Amino acid sequence: FTAEFIKGKIDEYLADLPNRPEYIYKRAYKGFKAGDLKQNDIDEQTEKMDKLRAAVDEFDRFQRLMRERSRYDFDDMINWVIKAFSENENLLRKYQEQFLYILVDEYQDTSGTQNMLVKMLINYWDIPNVFVVGDDDQSIYRFQGANVGNMLNFVEDYSSDLQKVVLVNNYRSVQPILDISKTLIERNKGRLIGKIPGLTKDLLSSNAKLQALSHMPVINEYHSPHDEMIDVTKQIETLLEAGVEPGRIGVIYKEHQYGESLTQYLKLRSIPVYSKRDIDILAVPVIKKILLIFEYLVSEHDTPYGGDEMLFEILHFDWFKIAPIEIAKLTMIVADNKFSEKRTSLRKLLYERSTQPPVDLFDKGLPDNLKLASRVMEDLIGAVPNLTIQSLLEKILREALVLKTVMEDNDKIWLLQILTTLFDFVKEETKRNPQLDLEGLVQTFKLMVSEKIPLSLVKVSGSDKGVNLMTAHGSKGLEFMHVFVLGSNASYWEKKRKPGGGYSFPDNLVTKPDASEDNEELRRLFYVALTRAEQHLYISYSKHNLKGGELEPSMFIAELQEAHEMTAIKKFVDPDTVVIFQSLALTGEVKPEIAHIEKDFINAVLDRFVMNVTALNNYLKCPLEFYFKNLIRIPSPKNENTEFGSAAHHAIQLLFEKMKENNNRFGSRAEFVEDFQRYMHRHRESFTREQFARRMEYGVEVLANYYDKYINTWSTSMMAELNIKNVSIENVPLKGKLDKLEFDGKSVNVVDYKTGDVANASKKLLGPSEKDPNGGDYWRQAVFYKILVDNFSTKDWRVVST
Repeated sequence: FTAEFIKGKIDEYLADLPNRPEYIYKRAYKGFKAGDLKQNDIDEQTEKMDKLRAAVDEFDRFQRLMRERSRYDFDDMINWVIKAFSENENLLRKYQEQFLYILVDEYQDTSGTQNMLVKMLINYWDIPNVFVVGDDDQSIYRFQGANVGNMLNFVEDYSSDLQKVVLVNNYRSVQPILDISKTLIERNKGRLIGKIPGLTKDLLSSNAKLQALSHMPVINEYHSPHDEMIDVTKQIETLLEAGVEPGRIGVIYKEHQYGESLTQYLKLRSIPVYSKRDIDILAVPVIKKILLIFEYLVSEHDTPYGGDEMLFEILHFDWFKIAPIEIAKLTMIVADNKFSEKRTSLRKLLYERSTQPPVDLFDKGLPDNLKLASRVMEDLIGAVPNLTIQSLLEKILREALVLKTVMEDNDKIWLLQILTTLFDFVKEETKRNPQLDLEGLVQTFKLMVSEKIPLSLVKVSGSDKGVNLMTAHGSKGLEFMHVFVLGSNASYWEKKRKPGGGYSFPDNLVTKPDASEDNEELRRLFYVALTRAEQHLYISYSKHNLKGGELEPSMFIAELQEAHEMTAIKKFVDPDTVVIFQSLALTGEVKPEIAHIEKDFINAVLDRFVMNVTALNNYLKCPLEFYFKNLIRIPSPKNENTEFGSAAHHAIQLLFEKMKENNNRFGSRAEFVEDFQRYMHRHRESFTREQFARRMEYGVEVLANYYDKYINTWSTSMMAELNIKNVSIENVPLKGKLDKLEFDGKSVNVVDYKTGDVANASKKLLGPSEKDPNGGDYWRQAVFYKILVDNFSTKDWRVVST
């Protein structure tokens, strides 16, 4: 749709409203005569269309801004390809000839643009080699643009040559689960088997190990969601005691909120759980605190002493461990002097009291934690114009005791992931806009919060060996011996209130789905949840909400009961059990055993870990440094030293790569220096203004001299930037990226570029000694690279020098 096309449809729609019966009074009503227009209704639609028109008018500008800022979204990734194929026939033909066989999986979940891309790739051939796989009964992503109609259109497009294969053998579930699922999904009128002649889909349980089992699924009715969660927790406990592995149990619900509550019940009984969900880290307390510090620093640079309200809140942060009464004392002094000659601010008073000498031997002055907080905040205010935003964030994390507090927290692994996500976002924003200042970053965060734009991170709780908790959407593709489908109430499913907002579209542009289509989508989702079960399926709902109000079961419960003898079993939770769970909840959540959590996490990391020379040096220097930097990977910025080194390294790399492309002829010194300058400008965010100017001047001089001195001595028999992987020494996997290899036959000289101070580097070149049995870092790096190259199985090379 182009903007002009949409606006044309809006005009047509509004012009047609006076002709529609629903906008004309059929009889006299409150002063209106039969035949009068319902002008209020027309005005309401006009207002909605004006809102849509305003958004449409912004689209081209939005696209231009996206291009200018080198941004794109997921739709662009497909639309750009479609546009390129449409405008460049040779490009389309190239890919049509390259991909002679097309396989599309999960075809029922393809969107219109995805399907168009497939069509463009295959439409050159009258009878293309295309194979699509899909199950229209499991099309559950319409909210993401998925269109199950693509499957029907595909059948119609290739009806004369299409070979249809229906897979009816089911190797997951027992027959009773397949039978009740079938009667549920058969109520959908839009199924392909009803539109394509000759298709049937009667699934048969074909797993020999399951064919002898015939226990029916169960429907349970509870008084309230609390009773439901308590009883399911008890049932899971019983299963675990009977020897069922936690990972063979799945609990499915419609919304994450339900799962969060259930998680607390399971944890209270020390039952291991596993769940995944997207978290907006901007709503996590530790991130909100950091953003408040950012805002305070901006405020103090805008109006000194103007951020007292924020400072008051910052002083209460648990990082500083300040007694609230001490903060209150200072606040009262500020308030008492508000209209006197001694008028002051919280920041000023805090600084003066922190730095004043004792009046006498008995004067204890301010508590040390308040002095620390004052010193930290003054230091941060002074650092704003002198550090990059990345370095300022690192300073906050370290000097405001954020990292220290996080590392003492039982949930430190998760908190470090949150901090890393924030750090990565800041890096990306400053890389995209090197001139971005702290005020601009604060405005970005404020806009994200106000417009509900999340900074998402997938929160993984536990390991997949625990009881799996998931939404119905998240359950697709999974299977479990025991499945509990909880919260099967109409209020969670078909009567769930949809969020408001957004845009209304004219009905001549897109057809608004009616309620039956919505219900068919939900029925498919419920069907997916039911068919995750291999042997045992428990479906449950509540009669009352937590406030005592009446609830009704989902219509899908009634549909199952109408077709099968599945009377709901009324389940009662005895008061003693309720009291036990309430008392556990009041005593607080059982804290996970931190050593166990870390062991699971580190084992998973180590399973994927491949040793490199930097990690080795960190480990030999300090195992804790290796743990935090290479395994936990605490966030840290690129400082000016490392970024300057990367710029010089990049220029040298390009010098040799271009030489190879140019028949072993080196480029000019000017081009060599320009490559360095371009890299520096692309990574401007890693430097303050002064650092950038100084490093740029120094780099140009050093690299020009380097070029002049060695241009006539460099070997052209070489290879730049070689990545070596899959080397294993005594079952220790190794990898490395080598700057340059110079060859004399099969003999290799390894070159690694260093941009640090020569005096400091000389000790690092020394081999092992009595004082330093591991040798210097650079010597050890040379040995590491020799081991890598000598054991590189695809080549018969031997390192003779570095």
